[in-house]
Amino acid sequence: MLQELFSPSVQHSLDIAGIFVFAISGALLAVRKNFDVFGSAVLAEVTALGGGVFRDLIIGAVPPAAFTDLGYFLTPLIAGALVFFLHPHVERLQTGVNIFDAAGLGLFCVAGTTKAYSYGLGLTASAALGVATAVGGGVVRDVVANEVPSLVRWDRDLYAVPAVVGATMVALCIRYEVLGTATGLLAVATALLLRLLAMRYHWRAPRAWNRRSAVVEAEE
Repeated sequence: MLQELFSPSVQHSLDIAGIFVFAISGALLAVRKNFDVFGSAVLAEVTALGGGVFRDLIIGAVPPAAFTDLGYFLTPLIAGALVFFLHPHVERLQTGVNIFDAAGLGLFCVAGTTKAYSYGLGLTASAALGVATAVGGGVVRDVVANEVPSLVRWDRDLYAVPAVVGATMVALCIRYEVLGTATGLLAVATALLLRLLAMRYHWRAPRAWNRRSAVVEAEE
C-alpha cells in the first residue's frame, strides 16, 4: 500500500511545504504588482491552495483539505505576512517569484501524485493529477494578477514539463514499490532543478511547424 511507502505525516509535510513556497511566490508577485495587504493575502492563498483544492475535488476528498486543516489556511497568511514586511528589493522580486514557484512546482507534483494514488486512481491518472496540482495554483495566481498564465505562453520557459517529469518519477517509484522519503525528495529536486535550468537557459517547448498566424509572427 502507498501509505506504507509514503506515510501520512510525510504527505502532510509535503503539502505544507508546497503551500508555503507557493504562497511566497504569490505574495511576491502581489508586491511586484503593487497590491494592498488584502490583495497580497488573497494572491498568497489562491496560489498556495488552488491546485490542491482542484486535486481534492477531483479525487473526492471533500471538503478539500484546505477547508478542514487550519494549517493549510494559515500557512499562506504567514508566508504572505513575511513577504509583506520583509520582501527583497523591488528589482529582485521576479527572481524570488521564479525560485519559489519552481520549488512549489516540485513539491506539489509529488504530493499531488501520491495523494491521488492513495485515493484509488491509476498511475497515469495520478501523475496527470499531480501535474494539475503543481500548475493549478500558478495559473490561478496569474489570472487573478491579470497576467496570461505562464503555462500557456510560448515565450515562457518550460513550466509544466518539469512537473510532468517529477510526477512520472513518483508514478514509476510507486509501480516498482520504491517510493519513500528519499525517492520522493529526489523527484521534488529533479522537477525543481529542471525548472531552474529551463529558466537559466531559456528552454522552451516546440511550436507547430509552418505556422501561419499573423499574430504570432508579429509577436516574434
